[in-house]
Amino acid sequence: MTDKPGNPWPLLPIAGWLSQYRRGWLRFDLLAGATLAAYAVPVSLAYAGLAGLPPQTGLYCYLVAGLGYAVLGSSRHIAVGPTSAIALLLGVTLAPLSGGDPARHAALASLTALIVAGVFVLAWLLRLSVLVSFISESILTGFKAGAALVIASTQLPKLFGVDGGGGDFFHRIGHLVRQLPDTNLPTLGVGVAALAALAVGGKFLPGRPVALGVVVLALVAASLVPVEQQGVKVVGRLTPGLPDFLPAAASLGDLRVDEVRQLTRLAFACFLLAYIESVSAARAFALKHRYPVDPRQEFLGLGAASLVAGLWQGFPVAGGLSQSAVNEKGGARTPLSLVVASAVVGLVLLLFTDLFRNLPEAVLAAIVLVAVAGLIDLKELRYLWRASRIDFAAAGVALGGVLLMGVLDGVVIAVLASAAMLLFRVTRPHVAFLGRIPGTERFSDATRHPDNEAVPGVLAFRVEGSLVYFNADHVLQTVLQRVGGEPGLRRVVYDLSNTPYVDVAGSRMLRRLHDELAAKEIGFRLVGAHGEVRDRLRFEKLEEWAGPINRHVSLGEAVDLPPEGTPGRDERTNPEGPPHGNP
Repeated sequence: MTDKPGNPWPLLPIAGWLSQYRRGWLRFDLLAGATLAAYAVPVSLAYAGLAGLPPQTGLYCYLVAGLGYAVLGSSRHIAVGPTSAIALLLGVTLAPLSGGDPARHAALASLTALIVAGVFVLAWLLRLSVLVSFISESILTGFKAGAALVIASTQLPKLFGVDGGGGDFFHRIGHLVRQLPDTNLPTLGVGVAALAALAVGGKFLPGRPVALGVVVLALVAASLVPVEQQGVKVVGRLTPGLPDFLPAAASLGDLRVDEVRQLTRLAFACFLLAYIESVSAARAFALKHRYPVDPRQEFLGLGAASLVAGLWQGFPVAGGLSQSAVNEKGGARTPLSLVVASAVVGLVLLLFTDLFRNLPEAVLAAIVLVAVAGLIDLKELRYLWRASRIDFAAAGVALGGVLLMGVLDGVVIAVLASAAMLLFRVTRPHVAFLGRIPGTERFSDATRHPDNEAVPGVLAFRVEGSLVYFNADHVLQTVLQRVGGEPGLRRVVYDLSNTPYVDVAGSRMLRRLHDELAAKEIGFRLVGAHGEVRDRLRFEKLEEWAGPINRHVSLGEAVDLPPEGTPGRDERTNPEGPPHGNP
């Protein structure tokens, strides 16, 4: 399927895919929507509990969020609903703000969704899709692993039938270990059976709504055996019917300034998690099926999804990878599958909520545990360890931050770690010292290619990156250190072909390098500069120190030039040189 050019409503993707809709796609979208709903019902019940909300709240999210995304989202396969990381983030952050009041907790969750929608709109206005992309995949790998462990620590007490407790990962694990002697064996048996069924079903029935099948089996077993009498906690009554419009957030009239600040911080964290996960999934499916995805338009699509979720008693949502994979494997052709899934969830809310009354909580805990197990990508962590210790360390920082400081602060740490990793790399660009490739007039890194030929008396180097204020000193010290170890040196040549940008500090560093070399009676030449860099160097009058800066002198020619007539200066410059100060 390819887009027709000239969509009259570029900010309304639904107008594009509806105008291209083919009758043959309908059966695929119907099947995918029904499959997605079968997956979504048990998962949304579990994630609502993870967020500290009534189970039906998760169904409300799937009911309306997909409709909002279908109108404004640019992906044809993304399925929008509750995700484990965002649900946990809400649960641990809103619990102290709600003070144990379930109604207030739900109202705060809905208000957070509305703030998240506002952040998405602001990000769209400011065109922040590029900035969000700065968070590296390595950081996300560590963050997801940490979030999975934190989520598991909240669900294991339900699996063992104990009270649990503790405010962070390590305290929760400590409480669980101390309470293990009080394990409720029937609850543990139900949970382990659910885990086994989910694992076997996931292996032999990939892409099928295995979780729904496990829930059905658990309900059948619970109807035959009075599990509550054995101390097994069950979901209890779900409120039937569709959600009301804007009852929750509108009831909050006594928020303090510090609470608003905390909700705003929470909303920004949810925004980052939702956008990064959703766009990553959207790009993967778009590449597979060869259609375009607009990262900026995704701000509006995901914003609309959280907006309608907040208006109808839901909480912030995202395009989760697992649920989107279910939608794609179900055969979805367009976002109409999300509309079908919403209709099925609506029927469940209207007609079938009583069926879930006796569902053991241990089954929902097992569903969450299996879902978050996929967030711990051991294969990727092993790859990072082999490929780049810096990336592995960044992933470790994100993982440790989540475990030590919680998911909310872990998001902040992940962002800071991404920025720190990026800055570390750009502040220490690789300085390649060059040798002539045997039998040619070309040059390459002599360290990587030991068979390259050195040019007696000449040191050529190339900086693999821009030359700017925060890396200029590193380059200067690296070159001077190498110069100190090269006896008989008469010329240094800087090949700027891999230096796309030089700022004022970088050009002044070149003047300092020239002065240091001149004091040792060593000449200095610049070659290979691109247009903007040439303009900068000429503006700073470096031609008066390092000779002509143009496109006509190659690296090989600069290396083979005869020795300068005046040590440290080009013969065509003023022998006295310009006055000291800013060049």
